[in-house]
Amino acid sequence: MTGVARAEIIAIGTELLLGDTIDGNGAWLGHVLAAGGIAVARRAVVGDNARDIQDAVEEALERSGCVICSGGLGPTRDDITKTAVARLFQRDMVMDAGWLDELERRYSERGWMLTESSRGQALVPRDATVLHNTRGTAPGLALEDERGVVILLPGVPHELRGLTEQSVLPLLRARWSGALPPVLSLRLRTAGVPESVLAEGIDDLVDGFAPLTLAYLPSSEGVDLRLTSWGLPEAEARTRFTVAEAELRTRLGPVIYGSGAEDLAAAVGRELVARGLTLAVAESCTGGLVAKRLTDAPGASEFLIEGFVTYANEAKQNTLGVAAAVLVKHGAVSEATARAMALGARARAGTDCALSITGVAGPDGGTVEKPVGTVWIAAAVHDRLEARRINVLGDRAHVRDRSAQAALTLLRDMVLETVT
Repeated sequence: MTGVARAEIIAIGTELLLGDTIDGNGAWLGHVLAAGGIAVARRAVVGDNARDIQDAVEEALERSGCVICSGGLGPTRDDITKTAVARLFQRDMVMDAGWLDELERRYSERGWMLTESSRGQALVPRDATVLHNTRGTAPGLALEDERGVVILLPGVPHELRGLTEQSVLPLLRARWSGALPPVLSLRLRTAGVPESVLAEGIDDLVDGFAPLTLAYLPSSEGVDLRLTSWGLPEAEARTRFTVAEAELRTRLGPVIYGSGAEDLAAAVGRELVARGLTLAVAESCTGGLVAKRLTDAPGASEFLIEGFVTYANEAKQNTLGVAAAVLVKHGAVSEATARAMALGARARAGTDCALSITGVAGPDGGTVEKPVGTVWIAAAVHDRLEARRINVLGDRAHVRDRSAQAALTLLRDMVLETVT
């Protein structure tokens, strides 16, 4: 990131450390700053402690010269951010007459009395730039010296966003002398291939993508490939993205199912529609998760005919026609049952394709032979029927998410091999 404008973000609030609140502000700021040409070099979270705030801000200021803090600007006793940072800059707190007038006007219009604690919102560090907050009573603040600039923003998300768009981005653009090339990214989504195998398959291409960088982003959904341009002119970055994407798609083929935030379920739906195929889904341990994901994208009615949640054995028998003998001999979590569920769903709905999932999601119900995380999936496409066993480590939600993704991957692989 040499030569790129850099900033650090510090989220302030003990509730963030305790896990009571998730720092969504940091993620949003990272995205918006990158689009504005400013790379976020580091994010940190500190509690409502003056010394911790000062240490975090001072260290970030020395590294990057630009620090954006969120939280701790309210009227209560635990809102200490501006006084802590004022001490770091050796600034007294003074009353800002302009903001006090604004507070008095707002309170008067609502018929409220301006309390002493509310008046404290107009106390600001001497020589700080006051950033007008149209959505709340705590103004944003910018303090600057030879080390760089520290920007203080309220932690309320809609206030922070308004101040960032109206004041912070223009301030930072002026600091870095006008328009900055945006930090741009292109994300390609893959499924069904482990990160290590994926990396080995494309490692010889990576150096050729420079100055773009390539990152591997594994999750329960698969491994995303993220190409990033740091400070290139936008037109050049877009051209390089096009070339790099073409090379990756040529090398990886159908392993790449989409780009951006596209869900695998939407990609499956697209392939079904392109081939004029219809689908039925039969789910046990995933409880309708696959059907939900398929219908999250508009247009699912073009291919999805029916979905069945057959959680109990009786439902598998009565709704899908799974033979009692299969359940007795092999159990609900078995290859035989997964196959029978897929065939039963296809017959019941009269579709070209069917998908089934049955497994032990946990936390209870596992055995030595079939521990928690044992899942069987099956897919039927025309006369072809395939089943796979997967073993997922993790909690109930993770098992369900991984099972749904694996099932959709199997179905997509089979659909792509279908001759239309």
